[in-house]
Amino acid sequence: MKEKLDKAWAEGPDHYIRALTDHYWDVVGGELTAETMDRLNADQHTLLAYRILMDEVSEGGFIQLIQNGFGQYVLGGPFPMVMKKIWGFPEFGKFMYEVRKEYNRNREKLEQDLDEEQFMALYEEQDAMNNYGDDFLDDWEETMTPAIAEYVKENEERFI
Repeated sequence: MKEKLDKAWAEGPDHYIRALTDHYWDVVGGELTAETMDRLNADQHTLLAYRILMDEVSEGGFIQLIQNGFGQYVLGGPFPMVMKKIWGFPEFGKFMYEVRKEYNRNREKLEQDLDEEQFMALYEEQDAMNNYGDDFLDDWEETMTPAIAEYVKENEERFI
């Protein structure tokens, strides 16, 4: 694993995060269920939540993240608090708390089963969530991915 991580580190912070979290996905059998959740520690869950955030938001924003079933895991769980108070990224944690508030205000609508047309209409109806996705991509991802990768590298024993 160490050799794989060293290679990923040399390729860039997102590769490093993906190398670790690919392993986490293997550990949980590709599913986050009540049965598999205890296979990862809190730091590993936090890093996996960031990976999901990167992947889902870059593909379709927070609306896609929520529609794909990750809203509660990323926004409803401890991720914003860990970013703000434990990992030492208070401004990013604050941003994630803002997204959480919007998620909670519109959770029922955002989580309902939708056909393709209804799903696409959410992007029109949920301006704030749509804007938060843009904010993440434009203002946060470029600085947070290297910062989080560095944090993980400095504390690797908690993540392997």
